[in-house]
Amino acid sequence: MENRAHALAAGLFTIVLGAALIVAVMWFNKDDVKLDRYDIVTTQSVSGLKVEAAVRFRGVEVGRVTAIRIEPGIGGRIRIEIGVTSQTPITKATYAQLGYQGVTGLAFVTLNDTGTSKDFLLRAENEVPQLPLRASLLDNGEDLLGSVSEIAGRVNALLGDENQKLVRRTLAGLEKATQRTADLADQLAPGARSIPALVSDTRGAVQKADALLANLNALTSRIDEKIEVLTRVANTVDEVGGTARSVNDETLPRLNALVDELSRETRALDRLLSTIGDHPQSIVFGAPPRRPGPGEPGFGGGASK
Repeated sequence: MENRAHALAAGLFTIVLGAALIVAVMWFNKDDVKLDRYDIVTTQSVSGLKVEAAVRFRGVEVGRVTAIRIEPGIGGRIRIEIGVTSQTPITKATYAQLGYQGVTGLAFVTLNDTGTSKDFLLRAENEVPQLPLRASLLDNGEDLLGSVSEIAGRVNALLGDENQKLVRRTLAGLEKATQRTADLADQLAPGARSIPALVSDTRGAVQKADALLANLNALTSRIDEKIEVLTRVANTVDEVGGTARSVNDETLPRLNALVDELSRETRALDRLLSTIGDHPQSIVFGAPPRRPGPGEPGFGGGASK
């Protein structure tokens, strides 16, 4: 009886201890943080993603995956339900990707933002906001391996025997061209050394040309002054010609008429002086009578009687 009592006590103790451990684990795993639900709908593979997997926003853990299910009758779409803390800045530009932890292959959801929108993703009544799932680099691993294989094949074709011979010939040609360039540089070296003297001579010639241009400018100024003087002289000559024409057309006729009148007056004065010289008494008694002319009374006979 005592052995049975000890066995029963040991069994009860084990059961109570196990129940206490379960309650303690449930207590410590109890999470009072309120999470906002978002859905991720995709047709891509979600290998390695499990319920309770972490959800990270730019590397910071902000929630967990709450459910994963296949939507029936919609072409195999997969709906992933995630819970995210309300402080997480989910905007209209936020998208989801799958990340993988080391070599274990366990997946988690990572949230990123393109930064093209600052508007928060609003939650409508009775509707769960959805986030787009973008393919990650590892999701496209098969395509990437195919591309790498294709690139390797093209590189092998590029590095074939014929192309290698062509590359060798090209390198040999480049070596010859380089040697010729070096020889040409050696030949041009003496000419290059004479360039400073040539530049100095050129500077002297330029200075002389500047002095010549200055002299030409001074000469041009003097020529302009002479031309201006000649222009003034020509204008003066034109004025003199106009004056001469005016004298010839107006003054000379008047002067000729005055000279003719003066001549007539001079002849009359000569006759008057001659008469006074011959008959001074004419000043007192007047001029003596004139001798009768032919045909007048007293001409000829009257004088003889």
